[in-house]
Amino acid sequence: MSLLDALYRHGALRVVDHALAQSLRRLDPAHTGADTPDSVFTGAALASLAIGHGHAAFDPARPGLLLDHPVEWPDARDWQAALAASAWVATPGPDAPADPGAPLVLEQGLLYLRRYREYERRLAAGLRRIAAQALPTIDAPALAPLFATLFPDARSGDRQARAAALALLRPLLLVTGGPGTGKTTTITRLLLLLLAQARHAGSAPPRIALAAPTGRAAERMAESLRAASAALRALPGVEPAWCDGLPAEARTLHRLLGTIPDSPRFRHHADHPLPFDVVVVDEASMVDLPLMCKLVDAVADGTRLVLLGDRDQLPSVEAGDVLAAIVDAAGDGDSLSLEAAQALAPFLGAATADAIPADPADSSPLAGHRVQLRRGYRQSDALDLAPLADAVRAGDADTALALLRAGTLAGVHFHEDLHDPLAGATREPLLRAWRAIGAAADPAAALAQAARVRLLTALRDGPQGAALLNARIEEALAGAHRNPYFHGRLLLVTQNSYRHGLFNGDIGVCWRPDGNPLGGRGDDGAAVAWFAGGADGVRPFHPASLPAHAGAFAMTVHKAQGSEFDSVWLQLPRADARSGSRELLYTALTRARRELHLCASEPVLRAALGRHAARVSGLAARLRAPGAGAGRTVPAPGPG
Repeated sequence: MSLLDALYRHGALRVVDHALAQSLRRLDPAHTGADTPDSVFTGAALASLAIGHGHAAFDPARPGLLLDHPVEWPDARDWQAALAASAWVATPGPDAPADPGAPLVLEQGLLYLRRYREYERRLAAGLRRIAAQALPTIDAPALAPLFATLFPDARSGDRQARAAALALLRPLLLVTGGPGTGKTTTITRLLLLLLAQARHAGSAPPRIALAAPTGRAAERMAESLRAASAALRALPGVEPAWCDGLPAEARTLHRLLGTIPDSPRFRHHADHPLPFDVVVVDEASMVDLPLMCKLVDAVADGTRLVLLGDRDQLPSVEAGDVLAAIVDAAGDGDSLSLEAAQALAPFLGAATADAIPADPADSSPLAGHRVQLRRGYRQSDALDLAPLADAVRAGDADTALALLRAGTLAGVHFHEDLHDPLAGATREPLLRAWRAIGAAADPAAALAQAARVRLLTALRDGPQGAALLNARIEEALAGAHRNPYFHGRLLLVTQNSYRHGLFNGDIGVCWRPDGNPLGGRGDDGAAVAWFAGGADGVRPFHPASLPAHAGAFAMTVHKAQGSEFDSVWLQLPRADARSGSRELLYTALTRARRELHLCASEPVLRAALGRHAARVSGLAARLRAPGAGAGRTVPAPGPG
């Protein structure tokens, strides 16, 4: 039995992965005139499977990163040699488009589906293009007094001040840091500086766009910026007109780029770029490889692109780990060239001397384009999350367990060896919080109530997966014979619908005018699904018209990215699972605003903290390379 057939029979491959390999096998004699080794077809199937697991490519030298099945893998060098010799596999130069006649690409030892290799190539070229752009000269003496007002600790090494000052010089800036480190506050003040600069220069104010991967993340970003803007109005030397020029709304990336119904393409692209001078993207860790590629393609020459994110969070659900790759290529953010240090001196003074001088040997086009904000996890006075978050980020299981068992962290509760929070003493408090959703005054209030508590899990399927947990919760709230859209049911959109303006991760609530959770169907008093947005803050949809969706009382940690909840209950599985990682734990616990409940056993917790959510990708290496220049890249043929 061939390796391909063995993997398929053992359930390691999906139908679509096996079908790709079988299609190439059927076409092989006509295409090549000779038999192709089975290892090439197996590689094709695994390259397809890799995308489904979030990788950008398959690494024949490390197949265990994708599958841990007990099979005898081919020798890595022999496998790569067979792939390179196959007519199904293109081997282009680093900056050259791949042959559209070959469905696979072998580059730097990684095997790609051609489309995903092209996404990587275009994204790397696009980021290098943006980073190399020349910006208009900043009038430092005119801006320095306002800068000192906005960042009074600028000359004492304040990293928020450093990020804002660097953004005045750099067309591409990456601002990274954990929750509550002030990313949005920093950007609000930077945008105010750009508005003031335009006023001093007598030019039109910059056109600014705010965006995030999901509707909820965009909403949170806009809320934070509005709050920061209101605080700025009270500062001396800040003109109200500048604050009036700050954007009040944020959009999803899909809405920003302009969705086209039933098409993977967007209205804005390289030939029709976005009409903005500044584009700010929050929660960049959630942006997958194809979407980030299309965004960067659509950024016009001369436009500033600012990416905000936390590289310690989980990577995107779909393929790629884009933020981590950009961070790796940009370095630690502590080094500055002499030229950059001199340019920042009017704003930061002697603080620039504390920076580590840039290494002349570091030729990465993105070096010096990142600032890492330090510590400060967003939380209320009732939640002391920072020590635990630091231990989880570092993978320090001993410290994390000691902190959890000591019970001295305010708002942090460790339910050791509790595998079912929907049973026993913890059941009723959870159900009480969810019943309050249906008791709210209106749909908008119900959505606000829904953010009070959420049950998060590492798994989607199985006894402790989100699907079964939701079914149990819904039965407890509305009975075994419930209406599928009973009053107060939370919904999670799982598929983008450009026609509806609803996107994967959006949360809605079912609402009946009579408030009866067990009411029948029909026009009179029928439930309506309400989602955030619209002139009144919420938008109604008939449930039958919704795109694919599921329950949302319990969610996977991946789906919870970009959201916050007053109280987070995190349930880890009984036995260790590959999905468990320190990034998953860190992402889950930093969703909490006031209270964290962690249900786990010591072995599972230790196993998760010992594992990284590693993704196979060649993007970081591409970004470190000097590249072929600052011009626009050639889009890949075909859809997307």
